[in-house]
Formats: sequence, C-alpha cells, structure tokens
Amino acid sequence: MTTTHARRRGPAPAAGRTVLLALRIGLAAVFAAAGLAKLGGEPAVVGMFDDIGASAWLRFLVGALEVAGAVGLLVPRLVAAASLGLAGLMVGATVTNLVVLDTSPALTVLLGLVAGMIAWARLTGRAPDRRGLARQGPGRPGARTAGLGRRGQGRPSEVSSRR
Repeated sequence: MTTTHARRRGPAPAAGRTVLLALRIGLAAVFAAAGLAKLGGEPAVVGMFDDIGASAWLRFLVGALEVAGAVGLLVPRLVAAASLGLAGLMVGATVTNLVVLDTSPALTVLLGLVAGMIAWARLTGRAPDRRGLARQGPGRPGARTAGLGRRGQGRPSEVSSRR
C-alpha cells in the first residue's frame, strides 16, 4: 500500500498574527489620516494637487479610496482587496512623486510594500483568518475537495504513489 504524505500547515504562529494585525492597524491609521486630509481640504494637500495639475475631483477620489482602504484593512473579509487596492494607489503615487513632483518616493514605496505584504499574506494563505487558523481552500494543503460525489456521496479517489 502506497500513501502520499502532504504537509499540513497549522495555525499561524501567535507572533505572526500579532505582527500582521499591528501592520494592518498602523497602515489603516496612516491611510485614514491621509484620506481625511484630502477630503477635508488641508491647504498643503490642495497645493500638492495643484502642483500635479489635477482638479479637486482627483483629490476627492484619492481621499475616498484611501479612507475606504483604511476601513477595509480592519474588516477581515476585505483585507486582501483593500491592501491590493492601496498597493496600486501607492504605485500611482510613487510615479507621480518621481515624474511630476520630483520628490522622494520613499514613503509611498514603503507604504506600498507593506500593503503588498499584507495582501500576499492573505492571498497565499499565510495569514490567519478570524479564528486564528491558516485558511484552507482548493489547492491548499489540508483542503478537502476530492472524493465527494453528488448529494455528498463519497466516491473512491485514486491515490498517487511517489517514491
């Protein structure tokens, strides 16, 4: 009899969960503050968008996206989408800093990398879900997708052999 051994990923370590949560909260605070400054019409932000040559609608759009992303980082089901959206927003901000404003893109690159890291952790299943367990689904170790027929009746599945 031949069996296959699959590695099962257990719960994410407590330290990893804590670090990821701290990054999410910190990033949410940064983007909420930046978004509210854009929506509130802070003079420095208005001046920056004037230097870009963009009208007020772009400032309101970017501010709304940043606030929405900040909220999404705090809602477990929305973390992956929110962090991907914020990472994309930071790509645009980095290009604008380099090409139009001629300023250092260090902050936008850092924020984009943190948002991308959070998205990667969520989308690859390396992040804990709300119960603190590593997520499992089709194609992930430990997922139960084979062997179920119609109406939940089990079908025998083939066992591959590896030597």
